[in-house]
Amino acid sequence: MPMSLVYLGVMLAVICVWFLVIKRPIYEAVGISFIVLLAITNSWGNIWGYIEDALSTSLLYSMVAFVAMSILLTKTKVVDSCIAIILSVLGRFSGGAGYAAVVASSFVGALSGSGPGNVMATGSITIPAMKKSGFPAHLAANVESNASYMGNMIPPSSNIVAAMGAYVAIYGDGSVSQGDFWMILWGISLWFIIQRLVMVFSFCKYYHVKPMTKQELPSLKYTLKVGWKALFLPVIILLPFVLDYLFKETFFTERLGADGAAALSSSVLLFVGGIAAIYACFIAKDKKAVSPKNLSKMFADSVKVIAPAIGVCVFGYMIGALFGELNVADELGVIIQSWDFGKLGMVLAIGVITCIMGMVIPGSSIVVIFGPMFITSLASAGVDPLLAAAMLPCICGVMCGITPPLGLGMYAGMTLAESDFSKTFKNNMWWVVAQFVLQVVILMGWLPIMGL
Repeated sequence: MPMSLVYLGVMLAVICVWFLVIKRPIYEAVGISFIVLLAITNSWGNIWGYIEDALSTSLLYSMVAFVAMSILLTKTKVVDSCIAIILSVLGRFSGGAGYAAVVASSFVGALSGSGPGNVMATGSITIPAMKKSGFPAHLAANVESNASYMGNMIPPSSNIVAAMGAYVAIYGDGSVSQGDFWMILWGISLWFIIQRLVMVFSFCKYYHVKPMTKQELPSLKYTLKVGWKALFLPVIILLPFVLDYLFKETFFTERLGADGAAALSSSVLLFVGGIAAIYACFIAKDKKAVSPKNLSKMFADSVKVIAPAIGVCVFGYMIGALFGELNVADELGVIIQSWDFGKLGMVLAIGVITCIMGMVIPGSSIVVIFGPMFITSLASAGVDPLLAAAMLPCICGVMCGITPPLGLGMYAGMTLAESDFSKTFKNNMWWVVAQFVLQVVILMGWLPIMGL
């Protein structure tokens, strides 16, 4: 048996036992698996090199910035204003509460990058609204959970950072700009948002769901009066990347030179989160909540939220560095490519592999550790490598959140909706299948993608 499969099997076994059986946090499971791999490969002498590789990844610090920004936006309730406006606009249509859940959860999930957290935050508003307008509890739970987990694949989610890191690891710095990569991700995300909306429309017809009543529908005039400032957040976050995409090769290069334009592009991800956070402080209704003292306490209390997410990525990068030295990804890539499935067969195979891995391992860990191998394997079969990289958050991050047994989004939605497990699980399978089919269609290049 190839040693790469042995190392992979050991890592998966340790993570499954530590996370699923012993029920310890996932960052511990990934860290323990790294230690076990060091022991069986006798690579202790290089441990500081692996740590240095992990901590020198600039994309890691961008991830920290966006996680911190999402905490600030949530704690100050700035995102609540956006949700209320969306609900007041879409809630007046048949099934409108479901459409509002898709749009609002996609937006909030992109900021937070946390599927279960997004379900609990957004779902506390949208799930009761859906149930009151006639959505069965199990459908309301799945609409919210499947919409929330799209945040893992929509910029500026911190999960996107790992995917770009996987692409850069193969093709080098400067191979793609932040703006270019994000435009492709938005192009992909649009198709999945449309797919979610079509699913909601179909289920609403089946269950004869009605619009929200006038008594339950938030006033558009009032929500705009109270929360119009929050609508500038998407502009603040997205505009720098759009400008970088449109004008990097012309305006910025002419004035800053090629090196200056490249440096500006690579730094966009670092400062956008900070600017959005500062703006949120200015528009927060409760100014006491954003005082220096309360901000310090807010972030201190949120360390337990930030640390696990960053810990998983740090340990994941360390395993990635170890696997790189052991040529694990290259060997696995050769094995997968030797299957000679053709383009469609390879797309299906990678989709099934990531789906199965996602049942027990968080998507961000899969992207960090195996992303380069998946990109190489798909590219060898004829898939555009940039498209393959941009799809990693989708085939890894989204699928792991909606597919049991690790499908935490489904459990979070089920808890809020107080829905029956059996009904929720059966209905969720429709969403999982639809997700998988659209993944295949996009990777095959059968749909036009903005930015490619």
